[in-house]
Order: sequence, then structure tokens, then C-alpha cells
Amino acid sequence: MQLSVWEKESFYAPKDVIIIGSGLTGLWSAYYLKKKYPRMSVAILERGMIPTGASTRNAGFACFGSLTELVQDVELMGENKMQELVSMRWNGLQKLQKLLPAKRIDLNICGGYELITEDKNGSEEKWLVQAAWINRLLYPVTKNKITFRLADKKIGRFGFNNVCHLLENKYEGYLHSGKLCQELLRIVQGMGVTILTSYEVEKFEKNGTGFTVWAVNAPQLTASKILVCTNAFARQLLPALDIVPARGQVLLTSAIEGLSLKGTFHFDGGYYYFRNLGNRILLGGARNKAFDAERTHEMGTTPAIQQELEHFLAHYILPGRQYEITDRWSGIMGMGSDKLPVIKQLSEGVFCAVRMNGMGVALAPLAGEKVAAMMGR
Repeated sequence: MQLSVWEKESFYAPKDVIIIGSGLTGLWSAYYLKKKYPRMSVAILERGMIPTGASTRNAGFACFGSLTELVQDVELMGENKMQELVSMRWNGLQKLQKLLPAKRIDLNICGGYELITEDKNGSEEKWLVQAAWINRLLYPVTKNKITFRLADKKIGRFGFNNVCHLLENKYEGYLHSGKLCQELLRIVQGMGVTILTSYEVEKFEKNGTGFTVWAVNAPQLTASKILVCTNAFARQLLPALDIVPARGQVLLTSAIEGLSLKGTFHFDGGYYYFRNLGNRILLGGARNKAFDAERTHEMGTTPAIQQELEHFLAHYILPGRQYEITDRWSGIMGMGSDKLPVIKQLSEGVFCAVRMNGMGVALAPLAGEKVAAMMGR
């Protein structure tokens, strides 16, 4: 395609930084780059019409981890890394709340809960001991002595079935993922960031003074530095990265008259998660029922996972209630051998901020700030 001089000197002009991926991490990275270096020219390239992957296809949680998930994280990574990870999530959520008015993104820090069902039952003493242990580890992060507490008296209020214990965390909540991305897009565009959609990057190459970016059926671009923020899809451009795709499937019910369930909820180490969306229930997860099948870049839902979610909904959350499933979707998360995100310089002029492990809402603000500081050196 032949470009006009106007296009060459605006949309396709050489940039200081090209960010590949317009999801939450790419948007937060652009925000901090422009905040720290207002004269820097920045462009974001997005292969879809809107951010895809996980940023607009998740369950809309603003959380930092359930009790059983954090216990498992200690077993996997040790106490120090678990504390570091929760600190990043916690501080990321604080930054999000500081920048964006709650009403514009439907943010509600309504409190979170974790269900302990009969088949995973333990004594009350066990959960009190585990809560006290994790509370002690999280005190330097939350500055509160009690992050998790036993809340068995609330089981009846929510109408759950076959639930023996309920663990409460009052610092978590939910938001509207689409509105969050829209607000960040509005902010960075107002700061002068160029955003090109339907721009699918094939590769980028060193060109002497910087980089040339090649795309499918689109003009090539040049930049001094490259930042890859494509999360689960990053290995398509950077094959050496330790990233594995993980599909998260979700369903949404019709409106339920008299729904008393309000808040965010977790189950089974965080592999199941649900919340109210008004008077509807949004439920996602069950990836641990088919790990191998869900390690995929393919969007879509499968009968096996959807049936498991429907069983969980009917058996534990809404026993005996009338409803229909109105929506189903999936998003692709980026996982790896370590739960900490990958935020680093890979070579001269090439950086990445990826592998958010399903916690991009909380981690992206910190990841964006951290990588922006690296790139400005």
C-alpha cells in the first residue's frame, strides 16, 4: 500500500517505543512511559479490533488470591515469593483505584469469600490456623492483622448448599473489564499515544539504529525500542520465554429473582471463581479438570468444562433455583513454571512484560510501571 505523506508523518511515523499488545499490561506500560517521559513517542499495536486474550475476556475480579491458593503458592514458591507476588497484586490494585474513579469502571470492593465444601472439609481449627499463618505473612503487605477470617455464619445468607466453611477477605472486589480497558485507552490516547488496531505483528528485526516491525497486510513500522505485552501469546514473537497458554472459560446466568449473593467468591485453590453481576451469576474456571486440553491459544468453550461449571452452579451455588445460561466465553491467560510475572529486558532495545498468571487486573499497573522505568534508562 502506498502511504500519503500525512500518514507517514503521523500514524506510521518512527516511534521511540512500540508496544505490541493493547491489553491491560500494554496500556498501563504506555501510561507510565508517557507519564515519566512526556516527549517520548509511543505506539501500541493490537492484532484485534479491541484488546483480546484475557483483558476483556476475564471474569472481572479485583483480587489478590484466596487463602487456599496462597497456601499452595507457599508450597510452590516459598513464603518470600508468595509475599512478593501478593504485594505486587495489592499495590497494583491500589494504583488502579487511585487513577480511575470507581464509577467509571464499576469497581466495587465488596469483599471476597472462599468456599470449603464437604469433600474438601477440614476442622474449623485447621482453617483458623491456616488463616492466622497467612495473615501473619501478609501483614507487611496489607498492614492489617486480619486479612482472612472464618465466616461460617454467612453460609446461610448466601444460600449455598454442601458448603461447610466460608473464609472471608474484605479487601477484594470486582469491576467491569471492558470499561477498564476503555478508560485506559482514553487516558493514553489523551497523552498522545498512537493506537493501531487490526495490526498483527509477524516479527521485528534489528535495523541498525532501532527496529523494523513487520505485520500481516499492514505497513511496516520502525522504533528505537520494542516492548512485548502479548502475555499468553508472547512466545509467538519470543519463543524462548517460559509461558504456557491457559484458557479460562466463563458462563453467565439469566437474572435471578431475589438473588442474595453479593461479592466475589473462590473455590478449590482459586480454580473456580464466581461473582454477582447485578442479579446474575458469573462463574468461571474448572481448568484443573482438564489441564492439558486447556493449554491452548484457541478461543471458545468446551462441553466438558461448561458441564462442570453448570454442575458446580447447580450443586453448590444455586441449588433449586430457576435460571438459564445466557452467555459463554473464554479468555487466554499466560502461565509458567513460576507465578511471578516476567518483566525484563531481553536484549538491547527489547523488553517484555508478560505472564500475568490470570491476575492481570491486579498485576498490570505494577508491571507497566516497572517496565517503563527499565525502558527509560
